[in-house]
Amino acid sequence: MKVFISADIEGVTGVTSWSETRYGGQGYEEACRQMGLEVKAACDAAIELGYEVVVKDGHEDALNLDPWQLPRGVQLIRGWRTSPEAMMGGLDATFDACLYLGYHSAEGTNSSPLAHTIEHELFNWMKINGKLASEFSMNALWAAYYGVPSVFLSGDEGICSHGKEVCPGLVTVATKACTGNSTWNLHPQDALEQIREGVKAALQQKTDLISPEEKYSLQIHFKEHQNARNASWYPGAKLIDSNIVEYTAKDVRDLMVGRMFMTGI
Repeated sequence: MKVFISADIEGVTGVTSWSETRYGGQGYEEACRQMGLEVKAACDAAIELGYEVVVKDGHEDALNLDPWQLPRGVQLIRGWRTSPEAMMGGLDATFDACLYLGYHSAEGTNSSPLAHTIEHELFNWMKINGKLASEFSMNALWAAYYGVPSVFLSGDEGICSHGKEVCPGLVTVATKACTGNSTWNLHPQDALEQIREGVKAALQQKTDLISPEEKYSLQIHFKEHQNARNASWYPGAKLIDSNIVEYTAKDVRDLMVGRMFMTGI
């Protein structure tokens, strides 16, 4: 049995400002440490249940997690594979479940001071089939494409609520509630304990896959109109507004390849 963990930092308890998420910023080292501890709590729970664990560092340069924080036997994927897999790089059909740690609200929502989708500076929002997309919803689609259920999510209250809409039956741990530029956080130790217990519960229940759609219409609202025009040259994409590009994909893989080339990320 194998579990895949995709880890981010903005949804980790305590993390409130952009400086805490960037190398050299005030509070970055502390945020990385808590990120590692929350991932470790999830690893411990999965290992206790007999799972092999693979972790993908999914934040910024993907070099945030300290391998020495993780339990022995856990495999850590660092850096980027320069592929449409993005934060799910390394996942395939041999895994039994996906867990998401430290995730955050989507760009276009007001439920986190760090709300964004892929790059805060580049996009106002992304939508799939008319619904606001988050990094979680896109990554959960990618997992479902391989037949792997998404069973657990931790992060701010906004992403947890969104996650339950995307994946009915998803077990979540809200590490904080957010208002404006503020966050109201769980104590770090309480977050670890809730994550550990949440992962155990998630891995011991049956969670259904996301139902596939006949097609996937991706809309990207760029902050700069020049970037939208550039993206519109991707085969099949069209400019529907000065800052909005639309692309209709035949399946999830086609969707993610299109996203990669239209965003340049």
